[in-house]
Amino acid sequence: MKPLTSSLEQVQETFDKVRAQLEQFNFNLGGGWDYDHGYFDRSLDEANKVWLRIPVQVITGRIEGDVEATDAVVEVGTPFVLKHVYNEGLDSEADMETAGALVDQFQAPLDSDASIEEKWVKEAANVLKTVESAWIH
Repeated sequence: MKPLTSSLEQVQETFDKVRAQLEQFNFNLGGGWDYDHGYFDRSLDEANKVWLRIPVQVITGRIEGDVEATDAVVEVGTPFVLKHVYNEGLDSEADMETAGALVDQFQAPLDSDASIEEKWVKEAANVLKTVESAWIH
């Protein structure tokens, strides 16, 4: 993980506005969100191993990532770049989902915090600068 300095740090805004602004740049609310915090993620590579992540912490209300609108106000945290190194191939111990029709066939990362090449740090910084310059206050 490599933190990046950003003018967005400590910005307080409605969750809906933050989500709308970040979605313009292909960020999505990551699956690890909870009612009091979340992460907006954007893949930087085609293999989806290198990510630019922008954390948000709820100040008031709660994140409801699966609805169109929420009353939450969030504070933007320190963006960072991270890299996941996966074991290629199918998981021989895949788990059946509750519905029984879906199979989680992918293995957990071998290294969820692998070292990040400088080119990805620069790419993430460039994306972040673009987001910052388009941010509507």
